[in-house]
This record gives sequence, structure tokens and C-alpha cells, in this order.
Amino acid sequence: MQPSRHVERLIEIMAALRNPDTGCAWDKVQTFESIAPYTIEEAYEVADAIERGDMVDLQDELGDLLLQVVYHARLAEEQGSFAFGDVVIAITSKMIRRHPHVFGSEEARSAGSAKGFWEAIKAEEKRLRAARRAEAGIDVGSQPSLLDDVPACMTTLARAVKLQRKAGTVGFDWNDPRAVLAKIKEEIEEVEAELDRSEIVVDRVQDEIGDLLFAVANLARHLDIDPDAALRGTNDKFRRRFGHIEARLAEDGASLADTPLERMEALWSEAKTRV
Repeated sequence: MQPSRHVERLIEIMAALRNPDTGCAWDKVQTFESIAPYTIEEAYEVADAIERGDMVDLQDELGDLLLQVVYHARLAEEQGSFAFGDVVIAITSKMIRRHPHVFGSEEARSAGSAKGFWEAIKAEEKRLRAARRAEAGIDVGSQPSLLDDVPACMTTLARAVKLQRKAGTVGFDWNDPRAVLAKIKEEIEEVEAELDRSEIVVDRVQDEIGDLLFAVANLARHLDIDPDAALRGTNDKFRRRFGHIEARLAEDGASLADTPLERMEALWSEAKTRV
């Protein structure tokens, strides 16, 4: 079998890997659940390549991510649920439906610019999805929620932002970032109150820290900042500055374990002016 520019070849390769008789021993035993962590990992690797501006890596990582889509579609096809072509039909239909101002008639183009049109499309998509799930025998619960379509498997900060944004569509939101900042200060005081207790209860502190992180994510959202990206930047900055400490100590023939905190803090301050 030869490589190809066409996705059909990738679909053929996946089918061969999953062949019960002649396929790959590892690929044959995989399930949706076992593959899902790799799907998330590949999405992160795509984001990492973009952040580094590495187009060589991005090409490879996009291929790895596409493989994940083909893999899940193959698993679904084997159990008679849907195939890769159905995934393509679903997304192309959605894109055309959501962009009548690009793909529609003159009348649809005008309607597409009307106030509330996007919300109407989303509501109709949600209704159609609920109908399909009911037809497939999937229990969606008796009480639908505005927040139902916020995936639980998102990163915690991204999920916090999406929950907040969803609630904000019905007016459950602050209008001023400074009001969110005041909430952060309130949450910090509640953390302090827990730390001031004669006996610290870990579960209570955890709950308060969760509230604090949620509020910080909310502030980032109000300022159009991606909290995950902000934290990634800080993580990278921390690594650079800590690396400076390690390098300076190595120059002096010293080790981290034997260096007092005061010396490390001095080197940290030095690092802040350099990296």
C-alpha cells in the first residue's frame, strides 16, 4: 500500500489495521475509551506546534489528529453507528447551515444578518440532535439545561470559561471586569479565612480555591484572554527562570538541594531581569 494525498487511503489503512485477521495486534483491541486520551493529546500537540510556529511539526501533528478522527469513525462503522463519510456530511451540513450569508440565496443572506439568527440556528441544531439521540435510544435526561453541551472532558479552565459564557447568554453575568476583580478579592478572603481556622479542613480549602480559580478564569474571559494560554505562558516563563537558577548554581559548582532559599530567591530576582 502506497501513501496518498487522498483521505480515502487513510481510511483504507485504518480498516487494514483493524482487520480482525491480518491487522495490527495493538490497533485491533482499541476502543473509543482507550483512544480518547490520545485524541486529546494530539489536539494539544497541534496547539503546541502552532504556539511554537513550527510548520513542519504542525503538518505532522495535524495528520496525527486526522488519524484520530478516522480511528473513531472506523470504530463507529464497525458497530454500525456511522462511517467517516457521515462525519463529513454532518460537518459540511453544519457549516453551510451556519453560514447562510456565505452559501445561501439572497433571501438567506439577508436572514443571516438578522438579529438572533445565529441563536435560532443553534437552537434548531440542538433540537435536531436531541431528536437523533432519542431515536438512537440515548437517555438525555428529563430536564435539559443550557449548559448540557459543555463537555466535561475539556481542560478545567476552558470548561469554566465556556460555562460562564453560556450562562452569560441569558444575562447571568457581570458587565464590568472590575466587578469580577472584586469577586476574586472576596474569594481570596474566603481562602484566608479557611487558613486561619484552628484546624484546616482540606476539602473546604479545596472548594474555596476552586471558587478562586473559577473567578480568575471569569476575569480572563471578560478581558478576552484565554486563561489556558495565559497559564501556559506563565509555566514557560517559570521554566526559563528556574532554568536560570539551575545554570547559575551550576556555574558556582552548587546544587539545588544544598542551596538556601534566600540564595534561590536572589537568583530568581536576577532571572526576572534576564529571561
